[in-house]
Amino acid sequence: MIQATFKTFKITVYLIFSAICFVSLIFSGVTLCLIPNLPAVEEIQDIQLQVPLKIFTEDGKLIAEYGEKHRTPINYHEIPTNFVNALISAEDNRFWEHQGVDLIGLARAAFQLATTGSIKSGGSTITMQVAKNYFLSREKTFSRKFNEILLALQIERSLSKEQILELYLNKIYLGHRSYGIAAAARTYYGKPVQELTLAQTAMIAGLPKAPSAYNPIRNPERAIERRNWILDRMLALNYITSTQNVVAKQSPVTAKYHAPKSEIDALYAADIARAEALNMFPDDIYTGGYKIFTSINSTQQAAGLEAIATHLEDYSKRHGYLGPEDSVDITALLNTQDSKTDLQSLTALLKDYRQVNHLIPALVWEVTNDEANLISRNGDLISLPTKQLTWARKYISADKKGPRVRKASDVLASGDIVRVYKDQETDEWRLGQLPKAQAALVAINPKTGAINALQGGFEFYSSKFNRATSARRQAGSAFKPFIYYSALEDGFTAASIVNDAPVVFQDKQLETAWRPENAGGKFYGPTRLRQALYQSRNLISIRIVQTLGIKQTIDTVKKFGFSEQHLPKDLSIALGSAAVTPLELATAYSTIANGGTNITPYLIDHIEDFNGNIVYQNPNTQHATRTNDNSDPSNNKEADKTESSTPFGDHTPSAQSIEITSEKPEIDPRSIYIITDMMKDVIKLGTGRRAKELDRDDIAGKTGTTNDQVDAWFSGFNGDLVTTVWVGFDSPSTLGRNEYGGRAALPIWIDFMKKALPPYESNTKQPEGIVTIRINPTTGHRALPGEKDAIFEIFRSEHVPPPPEEDNARPVLIDQGHPTDVLDELF
Repeated sequence: MIQATFKTFKITVYLIFSAICFVSLIFSGVTLCLIPNLPAVEEIQDIQLQVPLKIFTEDGKLIAEYGEKHRTPINYHEIPTNFVNALISAEDNRFWEHQGVDLIGLARAAFQLATTGSIKSGGSTITMQVAKNYFLSREKTFSRKFNEILLALQIERSLSKEQILELYLNKIYLGHRSYGIAAAARTYYGKPVQELTLAQTAMIAGLPKAPSAYNPIRNPERAIERRNWILDRMLALNYITSTQNVVAKQSPVTAKYHAPKSEIDALYAADIARAEALNMFPDDIYTGGYKIFTSINSTQQAAGLEAIATHLEDYSKRHGYLGPEDSVDITALLNTQDSKTDLQSLTALLKDYRQVNHLIPALVWEVTNDEANLISRNGDLISLPTKQLTWARKYISADKKGPRVRKASDVLASGDIVRVYKDQETDEWRLGQLPKAQAALVAINPKTGAINALQGGFEFYSSKFNRATSARRQAGSAFKPFIYYSALEDGFTAASIVNDAPVVFQDKQLETAWRPENAGGKFYGPTRLRQALYQSRNLISIRIVQTLGIKQTIDTVKKFGFSEQHLPKDLSIALGSAAVTPLELATAYSTIANGGTNITPYLIDHIEDFNGNIVYQNPNTQHATRTNDNSDPSNNKEADKTESSTPFGDHTPSAQSIEITSEKPEIDPRSIYIITDMMKDVIKLGTGRRAKELDRDDIAGKTGTTNDQVDAWFSGFNGDLVTTVWVGFDSPSTLGRNEYGGRAALPIWIDFMKKALPPYESNTKQPEGIVTIRINPTTGHRALPGEKDAIFEIFRSEHVPPPPEEDNARPVLIDQGHPTDVLDELF
């Protein structure tokens, strides 16, 4: 019996030994087969995370983030201890002891599965999950699992435990497009991971197992169950005290979705920068962790956005109430509620309407003669008395409104979905509306070409069309400074007399006539050139072009960077029929503002890669000498790629090649100085007088309005900043009677410049060759000694009027009559 038992024992030992040998042989064979296909140690140590593209202002404020994955990598030393302990408690409590594979953990997982039907703590170690997430597919096969084990062992030999945890916590998917704990903390709680409570930490630590099932927003009950289990594990492992455990378990679910939040609204500019960077780094721009630092100044950008929003709404209100955005039948809902209204049910009707700028969606649920009662999308109960609705006369046309508002029901009805906002001065609710008109603003540093502010419309998400760079509209009288510069270059002076008188151009072929007029239809006779500019006299501009000729005028205007293909080849160029974008006009005005040097605008200052190396540096920024030991932008092949189409349109080169033009056209700084001085009178005496409220004598500019008030412009500057504003409809139509540039566009410019202009400094230097002479304001001639009404005027030295005793010429009255070749130029 004993002998039989011993024999059985020997057979058993032999079989076990054989099985071990067999398994070892298989393991060794598979290992030898799979090891050559594993990543090299160097590859493991140089893992690259997929990090979205981020775009910043010049002062480092986040504008936008582009990429499918929200991720903000953090270093191990930035990770709170509580988070490390919570994760280890949930995923791999023997992480600090094992060498990549935990046999005890695998056995525990198998036991949990057998006894409870589910696995609370997985069999895979954190190291194995790193191996799977970074290097392996997600297919469920034996070979993949075996690779995972081998790779985990190799990772443990190559990296420290802290490095492994850092990789894991930056890589894991945690729901709502959030990858890594830093992104998850922002997504669920809107704050850095270092500021999370213990309960919030345990909640996020429960997500790696099943981001959807344990999501605290979608499945709060299951999320609490998972959180509390992790807290109990932390208590059992002595990571927290029993008091901390109890307090954390009693914490309510506070998670809600927080979208990636920008610090400044400059999405039109960000979209341009993104497109430019895509040209430079097409392969990994959305995953390589690039950071674009733009030239946008956050203070100026915010001022531009506010000015456009405020004055477009003012314009919209001037022309009447457009009616509700939508209407819903809430009769049944109101009648079934004892309290007359169910707030949750009413606000649910507004869930598809988002806030636009400061305009909040609201639902009208009750209207009487004296007031209207509304509820906002945010749940605010609002009462609007009739006296606050008096502006809301019905819109009929741009020049006509309905009858006066006498009671609230004249404007609003139950079920109307409208817009409301809080008045900043009175803190009272007001009725608003989304404007139909649009506006664009561009602000440029004329010394460098840096775009300091750019807004392409009322609001980016309502319309992504960038009017600042892509809307090509007639410039109207805002184009006249370039016509007047052409006159100065041809020998005219600011004192030259031109006849502001009617002129008719006959068209024999069409049997029609062109009768250009001044605004208001009046003519003023002989007028000095300076006065003609600040009063924006159309007939004088036409006579200037008549005198110079179309070709000479175009050749001179082109020096300011305008594309010849967009310049009309007829006399209408005198009235600003050239179609330009706000960016093009601001760029041309920059040449005047800086004394005659052409610049081309740029938006991207520099681009950094994931490691902070500068991979592109704009050659004309003040930081052009900034370098990095690990990067030499001048040797970067990506930055030297061939230019492709640019968001700036065909006038402006793509951002990576933008620079101050090296080939300087012949622009006389003396003529520029005189034009600038004449344009200052637009502010002091002319169509831009409203800007006198800025109380500065260093600003100059020009209004612009096209036929039937279709486009309204103001472009103005000093030596530090050029700003152009356009207002109009996307589908050209009249803005309405009296909506000239000085009324529709200038107020936006003023409000912007109040906040954007630096403190006043005298920064305009008079060039050599400028002479100041007293003249007779009526004749434009040098004044006689003791002449009482004489005024001072500036001249180029070679164009100074002769002394009175030598002046035998009569005043210059330009009147070309009706030359036979005018029709060829006009039509």
